[in-house]
Amino acid sequence: MRRVLVLVSALCAMLALLSSCAWGDPDGNGGRPPGAPTGVTAEAGSATSVHVMWNAVVTDRGVHVYEVYRGTTKVKEVPGSAHMVDVTMLKPSTPYAFTVRARDKDGRLGPPSRQVRATTPAAVAADRTAPTRPGKVTGRAVGSRAVQLSWSKATDDRDVVSYDIHQGGTKIHSVGGNQTATVVTGLRPGTRYSFTVRARDAADNVSPATPAVRITTPGTDDGRGTAPTDFRATTRLADGAYHLDLSWVPPRTDGVVTEYEVRLDGRTATSLVYGGAAPRGRATYSFYLGPEAEVEHRVRIRIRGRLPDGTWGGFSAERTVTTGAQG
Repeated sequence: MRRVLVLVSALCAMLALLSSCAWGDPDGNGGRPPGAPTGVTAEAGSATSVHVMWNAVVTDRGVHVYEVYRGTTKVKEVPGSAHMVDVTMLKPSTPYAFTVRARDKDGRLGPPSRQVRATTPAAVAADRTAPTRPGKVTGRAVGSRAVQLSWSKATDDRDVVSYDIHQGGTKIHSVGGNQTATVVTGLRPGTRYSFTVRARDAADNVSPATPAVRITTPGTDDGRGTAPTDFRATTRLADGAYHLDLSWVPPRTDGVVTEYEVRLDGRTATSLVYGGAAPRGRATYSFYLGPEAEVEHRVRIRIRGRLPDGTWGGFSAERTVTTGAQG
């Protein structure tokens, strides 16, 4: 009996150790996985596609990707900055069920969202006629982080299946063809936005865009939450000319920041766009200033990440550097 008790105690200790490793303090080696995405919706976009949307998952480690499942099959992976996707290559007149899971930057996969369902409409043979342009879009701010949009119905020789909402040149939302209004969330206070609407039929023919409606959300946003931090700027002499060396820590967002703008002496000096893997830790960049010594420069950098609202982030702190001196 004593030997059995010893084995049971050892097993309990091992289970406790494994539990502590998997569910440790987020600042340690472990940390909890992301939670389940909420607000998941699915709308048929055409006879062969469904538009799936969800709310951003907030986690200390940041969401790296969202995994979208059709039934038990993973069909899409989207960056953590995105909260929607069009699942394509589906069958017409078919019901589908979708769930979404978040995976953090350490590879931990959270639980699935609630299951949502959508049925694709019947296919339409040889349909090459796009719907008409929807009627004029109107909108108003609903608080400081959302806007309500409405428009008049488009017409089609078959049927309008969905309406796509674009912010600038980016599709950010989609609703069913029986809807002529929606609420766009995840916006920033004190920011000017531009929205257009397009109609889509079952054959994926898309109408021209409506004229843009421009709405400014009320309130103020000091930009600190979306600004690069620990910004450093120094100059160095190389090959007879001075260069500016910059480094910063990307802002903490729910996705990877892929674009930056560098402002020098109050004007845009250059833009950085990462086509491959954007830096998640400290980022660096250098560029040419010129051969003249003892020239003072003011440097600011601001970011433009793939944030939910698609706008520029806040400015970093300003740094002053002088060629020929340690900045």
